[in-house]
Amino acid sequence: MSPNQSQDSQDIETATTAILPSPLWAASGQAALESSRILVISASATSTSILKNLVLPGIGHFTILDPQVASHEDIGNNFFLEGLDSLGKPRAEEAVRLLCELNDSVEGKANLSSLEEVLEKDPTYLTSFTLIIAHNLKLPLLTKLSTFLWSKKHGPSLMIVRSAGFLAEFFIQFHEHTVVDSHSETAPSLRIDKPFKALHDHAVSINFDSLDDMEHGHVPYVVILVQAMENWKAKHGGPPQAYAEKQEFKKSVEAMRRKIDEENFDEAFAQAYRAWTPTTVPSDIAALFNDDALQQPLTSLPTHSAIFFHLVAALKKFTSESPYTLPLSSTLPDMKADTNSYIHLQTLYKQQAEVEKARFKSLIGPELVIDDDTIDEFVRNVHGLRLLRGKPFGAFDRDQAALVAALSATPKEVATHLALSALSVVLAQGSSKDVTAVRLRSEVNAITGPFEWPEDAELNLGNALGELARAPTAELPNTAALLGGLVAQEAIKIITRQYVPVKGYCVIDLIGSWTGTIDG
Repeated sequence: MSPNQSQDSQDIETATTAILPSPLWAASGQAALESSRILVISASATSTSILKNLVLPGIGHFTILDPQVASHEDIGNNFFLEGLDSLGKPRAEEAVRLLCELNDSVEGKANLSSLEEVLEKDPTYLTSFTLIIAHNLKLPLLTKLSTFLWSKKHGPSLMIVRSAGFLAEFFIQFHEHTVVDSHSETAPSLRIDKPFKALHDHAVSINFDSLDDMEHGHVPYVVILVQAMENWKAKHGGPPQAYAEKQEFKKSVEAMRRKIDEENFDEAFAQAYRAWTPTTVPSDIAALFNDDALQQPLTSLPTHSAIFFHLVAALKKFTSESPYTLPLSSTLPDMKADTNSYIHLQTLYKQQAEVEKARFKSLIGPELVIDDDTIDEFVRNVHGLRLLRGKPFGAFDRDQAALVAALSATPKEVATHLALSALSVVLAQGSSKDVTAVRLRSEVNAITGPFEWPEDAELNLGNALGELARAPTAELPNTAALLGGLVAQEAIKIITRQYVPVKGYCVIDLIGSWTGTIDG
């Protein structure tokens, strides 16, 4: 029985009380949320649905920038307007009032200026926010906004949301986005092939022959593999290399089994590859060591990037010394073991992890003052570091070669994206009355240039153009609700710098009930 199983009889109420209030993005992420400032441009049904999903978890502040008054169309599809009572009133003020009722710890504000006015008179106002979200902006104004924000290398990220009828997409514009806690599904190394001294000494000290059947069947597989590999190296001079040698090693592990039903030996056999696979620095982490950012004064970077690369610089030094690996993780996976054996093994890992964390801290230079919690979080998640570099909005549509290649790889996503791009062009030139499938197809052809469309892409484009011609400006409550959840989720990733946000375009089709991404 594993230690986790042995604790099942503990008081359930106590256990769940300790777990449930903890957000998915941990304490550091919650702190980032509570200090964030979000600007949402327009108080549309989609915008307020997005804000609902940001207000509930507790963002610090949001401002809705919108000079319009609530129309009959607005009160018909926006749950954050009070029907006829909101008709004719500034919809930003009405939406802020109702959204703030969801969480009295969140500060909300309505700005009745137009985006045109802000960009002309006080564009730096936009850079005071953590994140900007814009829904269904007219293309010329959207282009002006995205161009301005892209010119500010260390300015806020911009989330661009477009929707019509049952079709939608969103795109996140950012120069650089660093993630420490990516919640990677890749488990950190247990370093079985390079056991630290305490682990090595513990493993080789166990006399399996002297153990009773209960003890023998509960030795953790990590210990089994370390001893088996030490025995192998004593006879062969090194770990197995060829396939036949690896199979022979697995047989030696199997030979240590005493009874057929010893699950710990089943685990050791299944995990045997860990004993001969070299523990090295993962290639994506090693690539960070050569990033251009490390070649410039780190204090010239924005705070988040400066701290990230400062810690990466220390990590580079750490991995250049024996055992040439990332700092050890103190977290052990569940495994077949008795409680005492598991706790002892866990203690060994925790003690060694503390030693290596202290060595890592000693390698951090004095250029920046970094608090211990930040360092601890970095070391704890070091195997899942991510660095993303984005593109400006519109770059994908200007790259015909990329469009053609993407149409072959993800035809329905690209076809729907191009239909929405064409709609933005047509609406910028006229009104919804000018939107027809033929006009939209002409604009799609202008974007892509002449080439032979794949049959499935052609079919998807026809379907998308038909939907947009039917409802070019319709904002449906169900589409708004789904977008509210999806966009807010990605916004939280950007704000907290946890998990990996969508890179490129996320396309949504509620007719076909699918979502997909384009790495644009």
